[in-house]
Amino acid sequence: MAVSLSSNDTYASSDLITLARWMSGDFSNAKQSFENPQQFAHIHIFFRPLPFDFFSGIGFYSEQVYDYDLWTPYRQGIHRLVDQGDRIYIENYGLKEAMLFAGAARELSILRSITPDCIERRYHCSMVFKRNGEMFRGSVEEGNKCLIPRNGCQTYLVSEVEVTEHTWASLDKGMDVQTHQQVWGSTAGPLRFEKIASFAEEVPAVSSVC
Repeated sequence: MAVSLSSNDTYASSDLITLARWMSGDFSNAKQSFENPQQFAHIHIFFRPLPFDFFSGIGFYSEQVYDYDLWTPYRQGIHRLVDQGDRIYIENYGLKEAMLFAGAARELSILRSITPDCIERRYHCSMVFKRNGEMFRGSVEEGNKCLIPRNGCQTYLVSEVEVTEHTWASLDKGMDVQTHQQVWGSTAGPLRFEKIASFAEEVPAVSSVC
């Protein structure tokens, strides 16, 4: 079954809508950080739905912030969900002047100030998600071409994500393009988050079609 996103010919699978609703929220790893503070800082990941008109479909603004400094995100992004039948393809975009929009995950007035002119595509850095029962598993697209300079060398991103209705787990690592050895990222396992607030009601309304 597919779902209609508007009165035009834009459609999405029920899995895409489910993933979008599960992604929508404020996720915190407070429990993990409390149990092992030397390895894991207390972090929030926010995924806030964008208005339908932004992509003529479903998209998100995201922020990653330390709990002690919620107004200074260390990572921000824009994401467009694309239905590819047996998988959900999530395009990633950067913000040209990201700090102008810090706090947009919590303040809708800031979120509404973001326009398509403010973003640029991060090619080769899309995520691919597939459903596995009551979980979606995702990883960065194949090719090792999502390049990130770090610590004086060029690295490529390896990213693995698991999403359920109430949790988010992610493991990001930067690998040296020459040696394929890890340069940055967690060495203590994935970050494990619990959803502490949901924005699922902000995902654009849809209706079922045959």
